[in-house]
Amino acid sequence: MMLLWCLFLMVPMMSFLRDVRVSSCDTTCADKPVFTPSSLVVKFGDPTSANCSVCELACVNNQYGVESPAGVTRKDGTTISWTVDSLTEWSVSSLCFYSDDAGHQCCTFLPVTVYQPPQKVSISVVNLTGPMLEGRQYTLQCTVEHVAPVKDLRVTFYRGQTALGQPQSINSTGTKPVTQIFSVDISPGRGEDGAQYWCEAKLELGPEGPKLPPVETSQNITATVHYQPHLEGSSHPDTIRVREGELLRLNCSAVANPPPTYTWTYPSGRREASHADVLTINSTTVSDGGKFTCSVVNLLGNVTKEFDVELQANPTGIIIGVVVVVVFVIVASGLVAYYCYRQKRMGGSNTLHSAVPTED
Repeated sequence: MMLLWCLFLMVPMMSFLRDVRVSSCDTTCADKPVFTPSSLVVKFGDPTSANCSVCELACVNNQYGVESPAGVTRKDGTTISWTVDSLTEWSVSSLCFYSDDAGHQCCTFLPVTVYQPPQKVSISVVNLTGPMLEGRQYTLQCTVEHVAPVKDLRVTFYRGQTALGQPQSINSTGTKPVTQIFSVDISPGRGEDGAQYWCEAKLELGPEGPKLPPVETSQNITATVHYQPHLEGSSHPDTIRVREGELLRLNCSAVANPPPTYTWTYPSGRREASHADVLTINSTTVSDGGKFTCSVVNLLGNVTKEFDVELQANPTGIIIGVVVVVVFVIVASGLVAYYCYRQKRMGGSNTLHSAVPTED
């Protein structure tokens, strides 16, 4: 029972002595201990080690050593090696120290960063249950799970291969793994319909860290953006000249999501609904001259385009008409001449008969 009581008192006493040593330790002394390397970046659970050169030979007879909550130490003269087979402490404070003849303590701390790459990275759109609408604002959310230290985390949002702003980070002194959420606002347009959004989480651990910084990426989410019809090309009236009897094609191409319907209004006032963006009249007639109106409609809006069609007479028809008239005139003139000739002949015969004497 007495032994247990002594152990119970020794544990806080050792902690108290360590705190006293740390608080009274001079880190600015001229001949302070030197760690090699001067700092460590270690993945949680990996082995690590460092050496401390305490001082010159003058301190051999003095008190010196390395204090750390993990690992083991081995002295070789004034050099102390510190080794850890598997670092499983998130907060590691290694201290190399010595005391001179006057009781003055000189020490150096070894900065140790213990890191854990993100276990999972995911992206989502906040409060979205259907397609996005053009011009509305939405929030992309990137969730990074079980990462440490979070202060070294950099998160970047992407649309395709284009970064959406600068990498995001947070200020934190925590050393243990946490789950952190980052967000960015977007206002998608029709150009973002079908775009791929994703996010990347990277631990920027500095030059002492891995040559390739730990990186995890989320899945891709495909944006479906609904938008009202937009005409491709000018919406101003176009004057189209076509000859009677020729082909007429009116192009009213538009982009929209959901797909639009087209309503064509003819110069006569007749209306015709269609899913086609091109109106085709194979052989125009006089009634096809005038203004055509194309109306493009979906659930989000509509847009119209007008076409002025100027119908021109077909020169072939004019020529044929002239030929017909000429032929008619020629034929009619011939008939008149023939009639006159016949009349003249018939009149001559009557005169001869009247000149011949008759017998009694």
